[in-house]
Amino acid sequence: MDMSDAVIVKSSRLKSVVWNDFDRVKKGDTCVAVCRHCKKKLSGSSTSGTSHLRNHLIRCQRRSSHGISQYITGREKRKDTAVTVANFNFNNKEHKKHDPLNLVNVKMDQEQLKDENGNAGSCNFDQRRSRFDLARMIILHGYPLAMVEQVGFRVFVKNLQPLFELVTMNRVEADCIEIYEKEKQKVNELLDKLPGKISLGADVWTTLNGSEYLCLTANYIDESWLLRRRILNFVAIDPSHTEDMLSDSIMTCLMDWDIDRKLFSIVLDSTTTNDVAIRIGMRLSQNRFLYCNGQLFDIRCAANVLHVMVQHALVALSELISKVRESIRYVRSSQTVQEKFDGMAKEVGIRSQKSLTVDNPSQWNTTHSMLEAALEFKDVFVLLQENDDGCTVSLSDVEWDRVSAITSYLKLFVEVTNVFTKSKYPTANIYFPELCDVKLHLIEWCNNSDEYISSLALRMRSKFDDYWEKCSLGLAVAAMLDPRFKMKLVEYYYPQIYGSTSSTRINEVLEGVKALYNEHSICSPLAFHDEGMPLQVGSGRLCLSSSGKDSRDRLMGFDKFLNETSQGEGMKSDLDKYLEEPLFPRNVDFNILNWWKVHTPRYPVLSMMARNVLGIPMSKVPPELAFNTDGRVLDRDWSSLNPATIQALVCSQDWIRNELEN
Repeated sequence: MDMSDAVIVKSSRLKSVVWNDFDRVKKGDTCVAVCRHCKKKLSGSSTSGTSHLRNHLIRCQRRSSHGISQYITGREKRKDTAVTVANFNFNNKEHKKHDPLNLVNVKMDQEQLKDENGNAGSCNFDQRRSRFDLARMIILHGYPLAMVEQVGFRVFVKNLQPLFELVTMNRVEADCIEIYEKEKQKVNELLDKLPGKISLGADVWTTLNGSEYLCLTANYIDESWLLRRRILNFVAIDPSHTEDMLSDSIMTCLMDWDIDRKLFSIVLDSTTTNDVAIRIGMRLSQNRFLYCNGQLFDIRCAANVLHVMVQHALVALSELISKVRESIRYVRSSQTVQEKFDGMAKEVGIRSQKSLTVDNPSQWNTTHSMLEAALEFKDVFVLLQENDDGCTVSLSDVEWDRVSAITSYLKLFVEVTNVFTKSKYPTANIYFPELCDVKLHLIEWCNNSDEYISSLALRMRSKFDDYWEKCSLGLAVAAMLDPRFKMKLVEYYYPQIYGSTSSTRINEVLEGVKALYNEHSICSPLAFHDEGMPLQVGSGRLCLSSSGKDSRDRLMGFDKFLNETSQGEGMKSDLDKYLEEPLFPRNVDFNILNWWKVHTPRYPVLSMMARNVLGIPMSKVPPELAFNTDGRVLDRDWSSLNPATIQALVCSQDWIRNELEN
C-alpha cells in the first residue's frame, strides 16, 4: 500500500497500551496500524480490535522484551502462571541478576508480579540466566551436551523464545563447570559444619570405551538426624591401577575437601585388597584421626560379598542353569508345545501360579525366579522329555536336586539383599541379624551330603568368613546401638555361631563398644565442664589449647584417665544407663535416627557415637543395582567428554538432585 499521502491519526479514543508501539495511519477510508519497531503494517480499523497487535508485539524481534507482560491478557496470565518466567521468585534476598538459577529456590508468588498500582510486573529476558537454566537441565536429567547443537532443539528454542541466543556445546560445557564450582562450594561449607564424622564409600565405574573412574561418596548423619549421601569426586584412574595409586587418589581427594580429620570409616568392595585401606589408615593414624586404632575403619560392602557368593553359585551351576533355560525356551517355542506342556501339568496336578520365563543373566534375581518356577514344574519337564522327541534337553534327578539346593541359596541372598535395599538410605543397624542368618546357613550348607554342593558351600563360606572377620565388630556395635536389641541380639546369635567360645566373642564386642565410647567421651565437648579449659573441637578430636604436640597428647591421656576414674567413683556413663534400661518395644514404624534425636539430651556422648556408627554405609550398592552383574557403567553420552567435565557433571547432578529431594 502506498502510504505517501497517509496521515497519522491521534485520537483520545485510542486507550489500549498497544498504541504506545503502533502508529494509527489513515489513508482515505482505510486505517492501518504501523509497528514503530519493524514497520510492519496491520489492520488499524476500530472493528479489528487490538488482539492481533498485541500478538505481534510479543513476537516482534526488533523490539525489546521489556514490558512484554503488559500485552498479555488477564486470562492468558492466569492460564500461564505455572510457566511464565516472571512468576519465578528467587527466595534469596541477596540473589544477583546474573547468578545461575537455583532450582530449589524457585517458587510461585503472584503477589510479587504486581507493581504499586496492581499491574503485572515486567518480564525481562535474561540471556545469562536462561543459559544456566539450560545447563542445569542438562546436568539434572543427564542429557548429552551436544543436544544444544542439534537442529530440532535449536528450532524449538528459537520458536519458543526468539530472543535467546543459541549456545554451542563448548559454551554449555563451560556453564556446567561454573555451576559445579558454585555447588562444590556449598557442599564444602556443608561438610565443614557437620556435627559428626563422615564414612566414605569408594566405587570403580567403567565406561563403554574401557576407561575407569573412581567415585567417592560421603555418607553422614546431619544435624537433623537424617542420613545423607553426597558424591564428592569422580576421577579418572588407570585401568591397570595399583593399590598405591588407588590409595593415593583417595587421599588426594580427602585432602582437597579437607575432610581427612573427619573420616570415620571407608567402605570398599569385598574384592579390594586390604592394602588400600591399610595405606590410608596408616596415614590418618599418624595424626591420631582414627577411633579404636582403626578397628572400624576398614569396612567391606555387605551387598558386594553376597554378590560374590552368588557368582560362585551361578558359575558352579552354569551348565545346569543352561539346561533349565533351554528347556523353558523349548516349551515357549510354539503354541503347540506350550499347550502340550500345560496339559501335562494338569495331569500331574500342578496348579502353580508361577510363569515359566527365561532369565536376564545380567540380573541374578531373575535367574533365581526362573529356577524357582522351573522346580515347581519339575515333574512336567520329566514327563515332556519322555513323551516329546523334540525335547532334547533333560536333567537327571541328581541335577534337579542340585538345582533345588542352589535355588534355596539364591532365595536367601535375594531376601537379604531386599532388606538391604528396601530403603534408599539404610542405617548400619539393620545388617547384623541378616548377616548372622547368612553365616548360620553357610555352616549348615557345608554339611550337605552331596559333595558337589558342600564344596561349593565351603568356597562361599570362605569368602564370607573373610568379610565377617573384618566387619563383624562394626556390625555388632551398630546392632547394639539399636534400642530394641542393645547387646541382646549379639547374645542371641553368637552362641549359635561360635558355640563354646561365644562368651569370649561377646566380651570382645562389649570391650570394643566401651573403648569406642571412651574415645567419644574424650572428644565430646559435653564430657567436661571446666570453663578454664578452652576446648578445640573443630577437628572432631578434643584437645586443650596448646601449640606443642607432645603436651597435647599427654593431656589427652589425662582426659581419658579423668573420664575413667570419674566413672569409677559412682557416676554412671551414658553407656551404662543405656544398657541397663529396658529394651524399646519393637514395632513396624520404628525410626532409629528419630529415636536418637529425641534421646540425645539423655545420652549426649553415646548419641555422638551413634551418629558416627549408624552413618556407616555397610552396603553401598543402590537399590536399582542390587542384583546387577555388570557393575557401574557411565552413560554413553557423557563417557566421551574429558575427565574434568565428567566429574563436574556427575557430582553436580548428584548435588542438585539431593537439594531438590530435600
